[in-house]
Amino acid sequence: QVQLVESGGGLVQAGGSLRLSCVASGRTFSRDVMGWFRQAPGKEREHVAAITWRGVSTYYADSVKGRFTISRDNAKNAVYLQMNSLKPDDTAVYICAADVADYRGVYRYTTGEYDYWGQGTQVTVSS
Repeated sequence: QVQLVESGGGLVQAGGSLRLSCVASGRTFSRDVMGWFRQAPGKEREHVAAITWRGVSTYYADSVKGRFTISRDNAKNAVYLQMNSLKPDDTAVYICAADVADYRGVYRYTTGEYDYWGQGTQVTVSS
């Protein structure tokens, strides 16, 4: 059974930092694109960050550029999201996801399409 399990969320004051982790099991994700989304009440789900399988390329939403850093450790089947200078607007459930290449080797993460999803971890930033 494929699982993505997030951890590291919590309550932090504005300006603070958190580091989210996502550990995958049930298959090897080392060749997959890994991403982070966030879902806040009453808002659209937002594609926050993504990282290709070698970590060569990354994507960040404009709302988090310069503050968030995505990284991965393929040996541990894990992906991380370092969040600095947090703002109350960053409050959301943060969800890890994996994009598996199709038979042509094509990934779809640029359109926000992923194949596997975690349950999420709550991040709350107080003002």
